[in-house]
Amino acid sequence: MKLRRLALTAATSALAMAYAGSAFAQDAPAPAVTPQDATDATQEIVVTGTRTIGRTRLDTASPVDVLSNAALTRQGTTELGSALATVAPSIDFPRPSAVDGTDAIRPATLRGLSPDQTLVLINGVRAHTSALLNINGSVGRGAAAVDLNTVPTVALDTIEVLRDGASAQYGSDAIAGVINLRLRQARSGGGASVNYGFYDTDVNTARGDRHVSGEHTLSASAWQGFGFGSDGYVTISGEYLDRRPTNRADYDPRVTPTRITGRFGDPESHQYTGWINAGTSITDNFQLYGWLGYQERNSESAAFPRLPSAAGAVSGIYPNGFLPFIHTNSRDLNSAIGIKGDVSGWNVDANISYGRNRIAYQTRNSANYAYGNNSPTDFKDGALIYDQLVGGVDVSRKYDVFQSLNVAFGVEGRREGFKITPGEQASYGYPTTGAIAGQAPGAQGFGGFSPLNAIEKHRENGSAYVDLEAQVNDKFLVGLAGRAEDYSDFGWTANGKLSLRYDFAPWFALRGTASTGFRAPALQQQYFTSVASVIVNGSPILTGTYPSTAPVAGALGGKALDPEKSTNLSLGTVIRAGGFDLTVDAYRIHIRDQLGLSENIQASFSPQVASLLAPYNVSAARFFINGLASTTKGLDVVAHYRWRPATAGTFDFTVAGNLNDTDVTRVPTSISTLNPAPTLFARSRILTLEDGTPGTKVTGTIDWALANFGATARVTYYGNVVQPGTTPSADAFTGRRAIADLELRYQPKKGVQLAIGGSNLFDTYPRQYPAALNSTGVVGFPYYSPFGFNGRYLYARAGLSW
Repeated sequence: MKLRRLALTAATSALAMAYAGSAFAQDAPAPAVTPQDATDATQEIVVTGTRTIGRTRLDTASPVDVLSNAALTRQGTTELGSALATVAPSIDFPRPSAVDGTDAIRPATLRGLSPDQTLVLINGVRAHTSALLNINGSVGRGAAAVDLNTVPTVALDTIEVLRDGASAQYGSDAIAGVINLRLRQARSGGGASVNYGFYDTDVNTARGDRHVSGEHTLSASAWQGFGFGSDGYVTISGEYLDRRPTNRADYDPRVTPTRITGRFGDPESHQYTGWINAGTSITDNFQLYGWLGYQERNSESAAFPRLPSAAGAVSGIYPNGFLPFIHTNSRDLNSAIGIKGDVSGWNVDANISYGRNRIAYQTRNSANYAYGNNSPTDFKDGALIYDQLVGGVDVSRKYDVFQSLNVAFGVEGRREGFKITPGEQASYGYPTTGAIAGQAPGAQGFGGFSPLNAIEKHRENGSAYVDLEAQVNDKFLVGLAGRAEDYSDFGWTANGKLSLRYDFAPWFALRGTASTGFRAPALQQQYFTSVASVIVNGSPILTGTYPSTAPVAGALGGKALDPEKSTNLSLGTVIRAGGFDLTVDAYRIHIRDQLGLSENIQASFSPQVASLLAPYNVSAARFFINGLASTTKGLDVVAHYRWRPATAGTFDFTVAGNLNDTDVTRVPTSISTLNPAPTLFARSRILTLEDGTPGTKVTGTIDWALANFGATARVTYYGNVVQPGTTPSADAFTGRRAIADLELRYQPKKGVQLAIGGSNLFDTYPRQYPAALNSTGVVGFPYYSPFGFNGRYLYARAGLSW
């Protein structure tokens, strides 16, 4: 309790310092802030994973990838999540479909772990998660993760990916590692670009073939840097996105003649995003800084089609059946303000940040069968809201002990909130009069949140850390970090990390780390409540998702949730010679008390379960449970060579790969209150953890530049992924696939810039979704596919740089 109060007091002090600092502003000389050339490979100074100033990515004790803005933008996609997965082999960004809100807000994974086991920072400050809880059958089921696509690539200078456990340094969620988004910081210059692309593909599903040309995406982005005073900067960035939906559904065998009745693919999306990043010296010793980002995204995906035979209660409205659409309106805010500088030889950084995400749902082109032919067709379903306030103070200083000793410590306070607001009555309930007998209430496709689902919960936590890094001599580096956290809901946790590095020669070093980590259960996991239609093996069933401490969950054996805990080990090597460098890092991550969303505990399982669920008018209930354990082992390899022949320009060759294997070693099998006990975690849940992401991913890239011309060629190999069913015969496989991308460009540093390219040039798809598993024809390909299932994408980009 004292730690939590101390950290929250520090957060308040940080806010006061940040705002008060502006009152002391004066003209004073300070180092100028200039934009970095993101295409220059020598810009490798990292701030993630180390608090020692000036350390490069090849000098760290933990593996860190530095990804430039150029690497992110020289490809077909404008989505940050997809772009990041293309250039970082340890990251995957599946493109699920027919899984409600997760269609629009997709989670990324690092080293095959859950999306919420990777911490995301913005300029070193904890980013807020999305309000969405992924409750359907996709990769990352049960996770509430950060929506990477709320930050456009145009706003970024670089991204640092720390591929190592770092809870002892940064706190909760950093079990797999850390993604640090570093915003563009410029006093001058600017640019604008327009990207237009479309799919040109042959779609070969299990029941038929067709050619698709169209389904375009249009995006426009711009940025501008402004300078003021001796070192002040304001960088403004903005992006507009208009993406048409894709459809890779199979033919529906239930209709004659057979035709496509569903829509299976990327959702339609319209998105506006703006960011401002600013800073200036306010005294000789202090700098004021901050940023503000806002995005509004409207997405619309499809549910499963309702044929005339299933829509009998509303045949007067839909005589030919109907296809419900799920519309999400996501409004996302990121903001921070801070002050940093020198206090008696100590580097002090105090900041406070606030983030908020609101997702409002609507079901369109649908019906509530309980209303019959008087049913509305569009429904307001309610909203999910998550917000986060974080304040912290970080202090560091370098001492002339050994060769050097960097001492860092700090405190942080955080307040989180989660809220569910109900929808209109027709979205979830019966009409006041004239209800149609025998019909379940709620909008078809996505039922709204009822007043019984409405909640508003908060929690607080405080933390303190110490981080020491000693360069003992020219060869030996030692790091030691420890962090304690106190949460208002589950109490204390403490974690530590030891890092070692030994440089045997200027060209060869060994490095390794050992650490413990944790992830606090998200408020969304603790309190999300909903009754919805969930698809299991292609068929919808009505199910209730409850907090683990709710009365119905408690009756079934639910308990208050505890944090996940991990033990991380890594061992690697760094080799470099001239323009060549190679890093090889092996890792082992053991997670215990892992959280999982239980299977649907159905009333039909036993009379005991039926009697427990009957008062809640649902056929099944599920909730989160601790107790899973898993071990992930893997190897990351990154090789890079820069070649500068006399007359042919510059070639950058990169081969990067990730080998990853997860084994679930413990599965809870019983609930003490039920006898006999139902299955809590079916094989489909376990196989998703073990085989839902590729065990092998290798990317080879050649980047060439000569004067104003350039080209990028890339081939990415993906190992087989399993989309599991309830039985082995219901499993679907993506197969082993290689995806080829190519871009050609004319790109002077200033002036008109042009590019053309193709993603997935050879029109590669995962394996077809088997017809025997596809009674509705909706699912054309496994949506676990790590590279999606849209086919060849051709694009052009025109821009202007000044």
